[in-house]
Amino acid sequence: MEPTVSGVGVLDKSFCVLALVAEGPCSLAELVERSSLSRATAHRLALALETHGLLRRLPDGRFALGLHLVALGRASAEQFPLSEAARPALTELREATGESVQLYVRDGSNRVCILALESPHGLRTIVAVGAALPLDLGSAGRVLLGEQAATGWLQTVGEREAGVASVSAAVNGQHHELLAAVSVSGPIDRLSRSPGKRYGPAVLQAANAIQAVLLASTQPGASSSTSPSP
Repeated sequence: MEPTVSGVGVLDKSFCVLALVAEGPCSLAELVERSSLSRATAHRLALALETHGLLRRLPDGRFALGLHLVALGRASAEQFPLSEAARPALTELREATGESVQLYVRDGSNRVCILALESPHGLRTIVAVGAALPLDLGSAGRVLLGEQAATGWLQTVGEREAGVASVSAAVNGQHHELLAAVSVSGPIDRLSRSPGKRYGPAVLQAANAIQAVLLASTQPGASSSTSPSP
């Protein structure tokens, strides 16, 4: 794996280790083989990252991502201006549908959840803030890939996860650039196999409401706290 070159060698090597472990738990031997680092360097960096909670050790001795990254991911998402701009609309969407709602942005080949509000139902979809999911599975991923429909929303049923249906719509910026995807998701038993007919208009309304907030924030004299820039 080619490390990112920032000019700070220890940081580049540490990020390389984290990136490898993000693909799946690794033994020290696997880290050495896949990173091209010396065994001593890989071991020293892995132990240092473990000390800071960025890595943790599994019972079999392999290194996995540390739980401190969960807190960092949540804090990062909460500081993302778009998530705060979207919170009122997503709160209203959850109340209107009674289902879990999420806001996703694209990050390379993944979509990352930057805001999630859970359904009050016992059986519900749970997506953690900071979770990275594939772009090519699920309605939100398809929206972020640029797939469009005449209705303004997309639906999928059991595509990313068996038994789960979702409906998503795009959030666009001032210049029609694709910023995010709003999604409602839940068990097929409640959303049915045509979830768009039931919740598509509400999801689209939420996306439009977020766009209106973002547009208002770009007007002269508007506060910069809800700026759409990541």
